[in-house]
Amino acid sequence: MFRYSALRTVHNIASFTSRSSKHHHHHPNVYIHRHYSSSSPVLLKTKTTTTNKSSMMQLIKKLRNTTGAPMVECKKAISAEGVDGDYDKATEWLRKNGSAKAASKLAGRDASEGLVGIAINDEDPTNVFGAIVRVASETDFASRSPAFSSLVNTVAESAITLSRRHRSSSGTMDNTTSLSDVAVMDVKDILATSVGVEDTRSVKDALDEAVLAIRENLQIASATAIVPGRSDAVLAGYVHGKVDGKTLAGTAAAIVELIPTASASSSVEEIREIGKRLAMHIVAAKPTYLSPDQIPDSVLEKEREILLEQMKETGKSADIMEKIVSGRLRKYYEQVCLMEQEHMVEEGNPKINKLMKNLGLEVVQFESDSI
Repeated sequence: MFRYSALRTVHNIASFTSRSSKHHHHHPNVYIHRHYSSSSPVLLKTKTTTTNKSSMMQLIKKLRNTTGAPMVECKKAISAEGVDGDYDKATEWLRKNGSAKAASKLAGRDASEGLVGIAINDEDPTNVFGAIVRVASETDFASRSPAFSSLVNTVAESAITLSRRHRSSSGTMDNTTSLSDVAVMDVKDILATSVGVEDTRSVKDALDEAVLAIRENLQIASATAIVPGRSDAVLAGYVHGKVDGKTLAGTAAAIVELIPTASASSSVEEIREIGKRLAMHIVAAKPTYLSPDQIPDSVLEKEREILLEQMKETGKSADIMEKIVSGRLRKYYEQVCLMEQEHMVEEGNPKINKLMKNLGLEVVQFESDSI
């Protein structure tokens, strides 16, 4: 009997304690005091923490959108020592640390895709400059991104800046001589060139930022400057397969230099349009040389040997074989020499050397490239 009474007493005490505890924790006044009191240090701490987190996330998002860097790298940059949540400092940290880290991981990976870009500066008609560049990427998908096409545009514009500096020390031009130049530029010089007058970054900085955003091995494959030697020269270009309407970057491109002769009657704008159509032909036909006299003797001799070898078993006399070789060489010129080709863009497909003569124009040089 005593045992059952004791058990009942313990049970009653436990039930009372449980009810009291529930009643106490759900009492309205207690709840308000603990969670809604304006003087509560717990509430202030919660608000401050939430505000800081929101501000930090906005900063990371902004850094991600402007630099293209991965979210993880942006978080590292914001919390890095000495940055203290400052956006400009975080951007600089990414340039120095994030880009270098990405580049070291990606270096050596095959970059066989990319884009070709051109730039022509003819704001001063008497001091015209052009450039054609090729920037390589690992995938075609990456080369189609705005960040990549913008990089190609930056490289091309910087090549003009560099060639302008070189020309400034060589004196003025006139119309009596043609000292046109096609110069293959040193990639190291391009990388050290500034992006623009107001933009203090170097091309190397722009390349590193693109690597950080795209996460591929990106390389400047080639850069060539086209510098006319006469003040009346006109440069015109064409880009095939452009990725967007904002930049002159695509899968293939060409630049051609034209100068008017004494019989020319076309305006500068008309000559530019003629040059653009000729550049379109160059992209399509892919000539190697301007004219037969520019083909190296060693190349011609090799071609002649190949043709003679092909006719060895015909049993024809040496004179006949020589005539056949001469005829086939003319066909070879049409394949590799611009001036010997039929214009693929002009109506009627006239021979280019005859067309230019009729227009009173001389084709001085051209440069082309493709992916």
